Amino acid sequence: MNYLAHSFLTFTDGQVVGQFLEDFIRNRDRFSFPKDIQDGITLHRAIDTFTDSHPAIHEAKKVFAPLVRLYAGAFVDVSMDYFVANDLSLNSLAQWKAHSLRVYSILNANEEWLPENFKRMLAKMEHDDWLYNYREDWGIKFSIQNVLNKAKYLDKDIPVFEAFLSNKDFLQECYNDFFPDLLAHAKGVNALIQLEN
Repeated sequence: MNYLAHSFLTFTDGQVVGQFLEDFIRNRDRFSFPKDIQDGITLHRAIDTFTDSHPAIHEAKKVFAPLVRLYAGAFVDVSMDYFVANDLSLNSLAQWKAHSLRVYSILNANEEWLPENFKRMLAKMEHDDWLYNYREDWGIKFSIQNVLNKAKYLDKDIPVFEAFLSNKDFLQECYNDFFPDLLAHAKGVNALIQLEN
């Protein structure tokens, strides 16, 4: 899952911070954060593990695998944020906008815990409102291109976005089969986290 899904699948402000930090820290550093942020890191990992093993995600990867091979999962993650952002059974558009603003506010309020490379990304994320704009084709195109630009062994002109557009209906079906399961799993993991606290 990508940034919007991870931020949505949180239950406390600290978990929001932890969900974002997971991809920016070394494993051994996770225990240097407050417990609530550590819980977010734990939740992020549980979400990623569940996602990687879900049959619908395995099907979705087939859309991108011919183009990007082992990077297919990264592009599925980005694609799923498009469907999360457009899922009005989860939030109205106004609620998605409020969610995005709340996440930026939480992250900025916890600046002391954020590494410099994340702070730079957060400034861009907030300026262009990535979280809310994942609902737009151009928002996902931008995100897909970001992944291509960062991937060491992929050509920057691979038509991944075109594959997304051509297979949008199929990817929507994969999302429909997958996300309710993920939401239930995240709630279950959070319940266990709260029992341990």
